[in-house]
Amino acid sequence: MRFVYFLVLAALTAAPPAFAGSPNDLNPEQISALAAKADQATPKERCYLYAKVVSAMTDLAGRQMNDGSPSEVARSLKSIQTYASKIGNDLTGHSKKLKDAQIMMRRTAFRLKELMNGGSVNEQPDFQATLKQLDQVQSQMMLAVFQK
Repeated sequence: MRFVYFLVLAALTAAPPAFAGSPNDLNPEQISALAAKADQATPKERCYLYAKVVSAMTDLAGRQMNDGSPSEVARSLKSIQTYASKIGNDLTGHSKKLKDAQIMMRRTAFRLKELMNGGSVNEQPDFQATLKQLDQVQSQMMLAVFQK
């Protein structure tokens, strides 16, 4: 019986490092590398890769808010807007993983809205503009998914 408790205890203590970070916990250099990969990708792959960049940038903005650096948050929001517009520009009905990208954008918009609710009054216009653009891109993606 003690052996079973030991195994359970060993499994529980070993599990947290395996779940320490999410795949979106990318640092700025990794996000830049992903953006460069998206820029060089084929038009069919760009939509999904840019959606991954937008998702990672949103997570980065959340970490920056927690660190208390509003100028970095504003810069991240501008980058999110830039990459969201690239998604809209490269969106075709033949994009790979279009439905996955659309779901990722919906979750990203939800996380951004949560960040907006926790942000300061000075940050609200930037959050609202970014959220509006994400909603527009998500709508375009939804239309493209159903036009297939």
